[in-house]
Amino acid sequence: MSTASERSLTERLGYSPGTRLVIISCDDLGSCHAANEGVFDALHHGVATCASLMVPAPWARDAAMRLQPTDDIGVHLTLNCEHEAYRFGPITHSPSLLSGEGGFPREVDDLWEHADPAEVLRECRAQIERALAWDVDVTHLAPHLSVITLRPEFFDVYLELAVEFRLPIRLPSSITAEQAGFPFRRLAAEEGVVFPDHFDHDWRAGSRERVYDSIRNLAAGVSEIHVQPTIDTPEVRAISAAAELWIDDHELVTTDDTLRALLLESGAVPIGYRALRDAMRAG
Repeated sequence: MSTASERSLTERLGYSPGTRLVIISCDDLGSCHAANEGVFDALHHGVATCASLMVPAPWARDAAMRLQPTDDIGVHLTLNCEHEAYRFGPITHSPSLLSGEGGFPREVDDLWEHADPAEVLRECRAQIERALAWDVDVTHLAPHLSVITLRPEFFDVYLELAVEFRLPIRLPSSITAEQAGFPFRRLAAEEGVVFPDHFDHDWRAGSRERVYDSIRNLAAGVSEIHVQPTIDTPEVRAISAAAELWIDDHELVTTDDTLRALLLESGAVPIGYRALRDAMRAG
């Protein structure tokens, strides 16, 4: 009998090796009221299969209180707040995770330059523990802006928490080990941590053409495709000039006939991260 490490992730999930499985995930749940409305609509009435909760953000508690038992929700580990005027910060006492203007740093490079890995570990663990205290059945970890994925000293934190809480993680497949400077996917696999086979590391706001292209070119295995859906409100438009694109993400995953047709034509099986968590915990 082959071991888990010898079988493909698709086989561990109970499918034949050539099967295409797709996770359509919503980022930034809890970031604002418009995001909560958009993400829940995408989960309950659209094609989204999971979401990740931004625990330190102001509307995270509202999101946690509205969860349904079937909702597949991860923790969106957050160490940056990229908005000019809309600010929030860590839930632990972590001076190295604060910008000089209040809240998390806006820029990823600023975080990388000043963050103390010990404070990063404490803050990220606290975000997971708070989600669990809110009775969120946490299914995975997905870092905001991938800030703890692509630096070795912070990737150690990411991996430690994945092992500690026995949770699968999001890892980019569009960045090589050579580009990152260390073999992050191999290190995760060696620790028994499960992650999708394919994930496009593209954080530009607006997802329509990227999502269309991803569905048209789905490979065998598990592919994660992320979106950031919000409804259209004065609040979200005041937060960022990118709001128009987030609003389009909501329309894409709830009412867009082209996306539904592409998904049907692809023959892909929609899944969430809960299936990956079950496979990981089964060993």
